[in-house]
Amino acid sequence: MSKASVSAPKPAAGTGYSYDDIDHREPTGHGNSPAAWTTVFVMLVGALIMSIAFVIANTTIFIAGGVVMLLGLVIGFVMRKAGYGVGGGKLKNSGH
Repeated sequence: MSKASVSAPKPAAGTGYSYDDIDHREPTGHGNSPAAWTTVFVMLVGALIMSIAFVIANTTIFIAGGVVMLLGLVIGFVMRKAGYGVGGGKLKNSGH
């Protein structure tokens, strides 16, 4: 067996890019905002409803869970437009 180490190709010096050509100089954020957390919570409730409906084989409740998930997306969009998203005017922090 060879004892040579294996490594990923190195980016050119001073370019600020990684080997996969993604610009990592700008932080992408983590979605830490009331709009994001509300969206996630509502969609998780919808997924729970759909899971329970799947197990008990009830199509009506399954569809209702899907409606709750879509409602979560709408709530998140409305909250973001109202200024509760990352960098929104209603927040004191920048989302980090």
